[in-house]
Amino acid sequence: MGYGIPFRGAFSAYISKEALMRIPALAILTIATVLTAAPVRAQTYDPAYPVCLHVYQPWGAHYYDCSYTSLPQCNASASGRAAMCVINPYFAGVEEPRAGYRRHRRVY
Repeated sequence: MGYGIPFRGAFSAYISKEALMRIPALAILTIATVLTAAPVRAQTYDPAYPVCLHVYQPWGAHYYDCSYTSLPQCNASASGRAAMCVINPYFAGVEEPRAGYRRHRRVY
């Protein structure tokens, strides 16, 4: 009976020292993970359009505007800007019907 109280006090002091050592270590690990993580970017290319405008901004950033149906249309928008037109590598294209598929009318 007399052994439980001193042991519990020593055990709780051990836990608090361990917790005090883990808190800064976990904080440092969390901060390092957040600072070294690469920024997440959304999908760059829109697969619905064949031509994209690659726009460069003064502070070093750039983005793609994939809303053009032809190179001349894109070139008109790029004129006078720090931008260039590129072919969309993810353009889905127009899906053509299969050559072997024919719909037959039922005859009764």
